[in-house]
Amino acid sequence: MTHSVRMSAPTTSARPGAVGEPVAGAWPDGAGPGGADDSTICDVDVIRVSGGARLAGQVHVVGAKNSALKLMAAALLAPGQSVITNVPRITDIAIMGEVLRRLGCQVSFVDDAGPVTTGGGTGPAGDGARSCSVTIDVPEAPGTEADYDLVRRLRASICVLGPLLARRGYVRVAHPGGDAIGSRGLDMHVAGLARMGADISGEHGFVIASAPRGLHGATIWLDFPSVGATENLVMAAVLASGMTEIDNAAREPEIVDICTMLNRMGARIEGAGTSTLRIEGVPELRPVRHATVGDRIVAGTWAFAAAMTRGDVTVTGASPAFLEIALDKLVSAGCLVETRVDAFRVQLDRRPSAVDVVTLPFPGFATDLLPMAIGLASVSEGASLVTENIFDGRFMFVNEMARLGADIKTDGHHAVVRGRERLSSAPVRATDIRAGAGLVIAGLCADGVTEVSHVHHVDRGYPDFISDLRGLGVEVERATAPEEPAFTL
Repeated sequence: MTHSVRMSAPTTSARPGAVGEPVAGAWPDGAGPGGADDSTICDVDVIRVSGGARLAGQVHVVGAKNSALKLMAAALLAPGQSVITNVPRITDIAIMGEVLRRLGCQVSFVDDAGPVTTGGGTGPAGDGARSCSVTIDVPEAPGTEADYDLVRRLRASICVLGPLLARRGYVRVAHPGGDAIGSRGLDMHVAGLARMGADISGEHGFVIASAPRGLHGATIWLDFPSVGATENLVMAAVLASGMTEIDNAAREPEIVDICTMLNRMGARIEGAGTSTLRIEGVPELRPVRHATVGDRIVAGTWAFAAAMTRGDVTVTGASPAFLEIALDKLVSAGCLVETRVDAFRVQLDRRPSAVDVVTLPFPGFATDLLPMAIGLASVSEGASLVTENIFDGRFMFVNEMARLGADIKTDGHHAVVRGRERLSSAPVRATDIRAGAGLVIAGLCADGVTEVSHVHHVDRGYPDFISDLRGLGVEVERATAPEEPAFTL
């Protein structure tokens, strides 16, 4: 059917490896996330993309990175072997696997066979595995410390805090790093766990939490519907004594996904997908097999890419119900959008019209799609107002868009973008996962060849990104950047 109305989303201590050890043996064949050797995740790689391509064809989206990482942490709540399928084959998953190994778990990856990108491309269309199944064998007494050398590379590893505190009564986790897109504190994680009876302190760069008498149920109000805080508190509450109620909880599909897995493990959670979660603690959980929900952000990336290049792209593997606002914006920009239960098609045969965008927590417009929204605005007819309400540093990549000729003026958390017929190719630098993908796609709308550096960021969120682009008709290559000269006095 043709998309023209709003859709509602369905509700529903011994450790192998020492500090400083490299992440080794993450993938079954020793290859990197893109199916090549370790050089594919090196920060000196660049992506060179030729402008003028019109994306056409079908692309399949695998499981959501933002869900799979937390599902892996949730496996810590039950001793025994849990299996998580449809996991994206990306760098962050490999790092999370090593986090769990150092906590004493046995972790193995097996590649999935699945659909590949098909379309008008002349290059290889991506015959490598994009997803894998992760088997996690959790010991009776997992470790209690997550080291800085891994946590600094993967902010999501802070999500081991809740499950380890619930199971072991003590945990020491390095304070996380992550993308350079603004401050993302742990205040709500700490305050919620404290209400559940935890003693929490910080020293030498670590968050230390203890609950020697166990956690208990509590009523918790989140000042902001934080996804990370909601996940950590839910995972702690499932093994706490009594009833926990979390008000103003995050409603993202990834929250629904983790609650679904936890309930299958024996938890008692009500209200997933709403702003109020009620969790009745149980004495223990059991391991389970669970499939990761499709990645709405990767799906949205391809949707905006189709609109920016005046293309025709069908995206499978992700529910359009989770992209309601984003798809409505594309309709307003002039796109024809057709939807099915787990797929959608975006077509546009003219220059897009300017639309305004405001990022908000789900079900609002996702902040992770803001780089794509600015990319669309940069080539649209008219002026767009883009407002970022989630991360204060999300506009960092605007300077790189300006190098491509985009007309963007920022003021606080607002950006006014005046569209141009075409952008101009230039060397640019990826500052985070979504900005990296957004810059590559913006390069499709520029004359000449655009070179994007620091593409290790892209590897953290987009499996087989280059092959997907080629399969949709893009002339693109990945190469090692020339060595920069050293300067001395």
